[in-house]
Amino acid sequence: MKFAQNDNIKNHHGVVSRRKFLSHSAAAVACVVAGRARAAPSPAPWKMRLSTSSIQFTSLPIEQACERIAALGFEAIDIWSPHAGCPHLDDAKDRLGVDGLKAVLRRNKLKTYAWSVYRGGFRKYADFIGAMGGGIAVRGSAPPCPPGELVARMKEFLERMKPELELAEKHDVYLASENHGNALLDSLDSLKAFVDLNRNPRLGIALAPYHLQRSGVAVEDAIAICGKQLLFFYAWQNQPGTQQLPGIGPTDFTPWLAALAKIDYRGYVNPFMHGEPEPDAMTAALRQSREYLLRCSPA
Repeated sequence: MKFAQNDNIKNHHGVVSRRKFLSHSAAAVACVVAGRARAAPSPAPWKMRLSTSSIQFTSLPIEQACERIAALGFEAIDIWSPHAGCPHLDDAKDRLGVDGLKAVLRRNKLKTYAWSVYRGGFRKYADFIGAMGGGIAVRGSAPPCPPGELVARMKEFLERMKPELELAEKHDVYLASENHGNALLDSLDSLKAFVDLNRNPRLGIALAPYHLQRSGVAVEDAIAICGKQLLFFYAWQNQPGTQQLPGIGPTDFTPWLAALAKIDYRGYVNPFMHGEPEPDAMTAALRQSREYLLRCSPA
């Protein structure tokens, strides 16, 4: 008897209605699919990781800066070249050397997250950073331009970056260009132009909310535009003194952290300020800032 001609199906238990057979089959398939869905591992929840910058302790040698940062509970460090007289990267390179700095970091259980090379430039430190295992080299962008020239100027900037990016690849380094006031990278439009035109996986953005707030730019929107090209995030607000730090100034960092979680940002959140106080006051401010960020984290 053909299936299409009869609404009954025989099996070894007897006659079953076609409608009941299909109903049971659909239920069985649904159970299998549901079981597989339950068995499939769910994506890991976003977890905030915290670093801070050695320049916060400019008056201390790199060994003591590392000790303070590690004792506060930070997992990683951003080591600065001589902006505002910070001695740390040059001192580490010239006095400690690769083995000496590795020993300092190992003793303090600190990872190297980034190398801020605004002064001196990446080329000067490339060999040393490479020998240290690479990481992210944070740099500036280029001079500003009229809005009508933005795309052309961004293309020129990215083209000029190619030799430096070849050097970065050789040393397993990623380059992160920071947005800044009075610079090429300073607005939502410029961030979008960068992201749209950049095709090199070793080049990304270091996002500084301090400068965005000064221009009235929504930080959450900037984070969303940067997406996977966000390599470094300064937890830094546009306020005087230690109020630049999270939890001390008035800015609510909760939406910023939620925006980072939404794009699944994999770098460190780096509380930061310029014009740091003396070391004990800086230590107390960073402790307060770190505790605040942990309370605000969506994970």
